[in-house]
Amino acid sequence: MGDIDTMLQSIIITVLFSVLLTVDSSKAQDTLTPEDAVRIGLQNNYSIRIARNNSEIADNSRKFGRAVFLPSLSGSANYSLSTSGQETNSPFSFGDSDATGWEGQVSLNWTLFDGFRMFAENRRFNELALLGNYQSRSVIERDVVSILQAYYNVHQQEQLLTVFTESRDISEERLERERVRNQIGGASSTDLLNAQVSFNKDVTALIDRELQVEIARKNLNVLVGQDPASEFEVLNEIPVPVSDLDLPEIMNGIRNNNSDLQRARKNSAVAKQDITVARSEYFPNMSFGAGYSYSDRTVSSGRFPDDITTKSTDRSVSLSLSYNLFDGFRKNTAVQNARVELKNSDLALQQLENELTALAQEFYLTYIRSIQKVELEEQNILAARQNLQLQQERFNLGTVNSLEFRDAQVNLNIARADLISAQFQARIALLEIQRLMGEISIE
Repeated sequence: MGDIDTMLQSIIITVLFSVLLTVDSSKAQDTLTPEDAVRIGLQNNYSIRIARNNSEIADNSRKFGRAVFLPSLSGSANYSLSTSGQETNSPFSFGDSDATGWEGQVSLNWTLFDGFRMFAENRRFNELALLGNYQSRSVIERDVVSILQAYYNVHQQEQLLTVFTESRDISEERLERERVRNQIGGASSTDLLNAQVSFNKDVTALIDRELQVEIARKNLNVLVGQDPASEFEVLNEIPVPVSDLDLPEIMNGIRNNNSDLQRARKNSAVAKQDITVARSEYFPNMSFGAGYSYSDRTVSSGRFPDDITTKSTDRSVSLSLSYNLFDGFRKNTAVQNARVELKNSDLALQQLENELTALAQEFYLTYIRSIQKVELEEQNILAARQNLQLQQERFNLGTVNSLEFRDAQVNLNIARADLISAQFQARIALLEIQRLMGEISIE
């Protein structure tokens, strides 16, 4: 009987072990990497999908620019049926009659010259298409950076959760020791109360941190276009990026590739074409026209033995020239306004260049300082951990009080939290630099 029980226990343990392995492997499959988050976001993020649709609209708008060179052709057709009743003694009247009629017309109109307006319009629509593409790219780049920021924030919050959990465990152990020591008369009620307060603070901080983790995970799910309640795991270790970029190299990348800067330049290019469009009103317009029409009308009357049929065909060709001699100075006002719009576009471009320079300097300094802080905080953690171990040993021996032990614990927590924050800031600063330089992949 004992052998059977032993065998059953072995089988149960084996089955449970297999189930645990299956669960662990399924969790591993749900691990989300930063690359996975970006890939899913590029497919599902709603604002990215809208931006791509807007880019497609901008590309389609190029056809408007080509259309101005082509003639317009229109056609119309009409069928009519009428019945007429007349009482007259005139020999020329149809009397009671039925009439049917068919009419068709085709007309062509082609603008041959409009003061170079059509050329300016074509260039303008081409610039608008590029402008739309840069606008869409800017939106997508920002969304990709937001996705990565959200991913790194989940990692940051989970790391902080680990710190607060370990701090809670240490405070719980300290509280138990103080409770035992108080019971045997080796610790005062004050030490026990201090340990209880510290433990409660750590539990409260842990609850707040758990909330921050849940919020960060939901934010990431929303950004990648998933159900906010979707479950996933992030990488346990994310190395701090190391870059040898210098400020002149960053500024050169911004001048050549920044999508916001390219968009502002295209705004100025569009404004220049608007001036040409406004000036076109000073020139005469010449257009060519052609038309063809056909009509077939049949009248049936009891007063005539045969139906009366009338057919007509008309053809026309025209060449027209028009010129607005005076329009109340509207042309002058339109040109003046177009020139002011160009000045505004140039000023906006200069303002953006200045803002991008400031942002580049800010993110570059943030990255450099964050890397320096990472190195310092790593040293602080080593010193704070050694100090906590030493204080814990002394606390167990009763050579230091609980407040000194708590100070060592808090110092270690601060050092670990500062390191996590510095690592996060370094990653985000480098991401922003890459976005400014146009190096964020959106494919």
